[in-house]
Amino acid sequence: MQNSEFYIDHDGIALHAKLDVPATESKIVPLVIIQHGYTGHMEEPHITAIAKAMNDIGFAALRIELYGHGKSGGTFREHTVAKWVSELLTVIDYAAGLDFAGDLYLIGHSQGGLAVMLAAAMKRDVIKALIPLAPAIMIRDDARKGCSFDVHFDPEHIPQELVMNEERTLSGNYFRTAQFLPVEEAIQAYTGPVLIVHADTDETVPVHYAESAAHSYANAKLHIVAGDDHCFDRKIGEVTEVMTRFLLEVQAG
Repeated sequence: MQNSEFYIDHDGIALHAKLDVPATESKIVPLVIIQHGYTGHMEEPHITAIAKAMNDIGFAALRIELYGHGKSGGTFREHTVAKWVSELLTVIDYAAGLDFAGDLYLIGHSQGGLAVMLAAAMKRDVIKALIPLAPAIMIRDDARKGCSFDVHFDPEHIPQELVMNEERTLSGNYFRTAQFLPVEEAIQAYTGPVLIVHADTDETVPVHYAESAAHSYANAKLHIVAGDDHCFDRKIGEVTEVMTRFLLEVQAG
């Protein structure tokens, strides 16, 4: 196993990255980019479990922390989904340039799941398959309605800043840009294999968003995890098992 920790530059913003490449006789290995969610980071248990599962089947795992999260540059207040998508394009370009990288895959959780759905559409000629985990598609809809968790606002007159809780604030631009995220267009544009994984008792993102997206994609499978939470704290083994089976099937062609 080869492990490395480094930063990827995105227009002056340093994106914290960790790359784990499994020991193999092959000079070329598939590579999976793994993206955390809102308020998350690359060392969360479900993210590290996914990275390990990828390595166990011979895939390289590139974990990324995007704008305002973990050890990456930028502040939480100023991050937006749009910024994340732009940064993911840079990360995908970086991964594609690695001399050992074969097929590229995208995995994202929650807000990261939404971001990888958008990035996969923009890089549909590069990304072999896509796995959104509990994708927070409702971010766009909630921004249009004027709500986010327990915070409410006028969607036609969004404040400069919204206090999300005692520890975090968000710029109004987070919601202004979220209102115009092209979710349906991205789903229509990406025709590669898609696996969506979602818990039926997810307390953060209603499962009907995953069901609708799976129905709308041209080539999607939906796996519902019974009785788990948003981060799959109880059944992450089930999640990684269905993910690895899907990726091996796609890789085998």
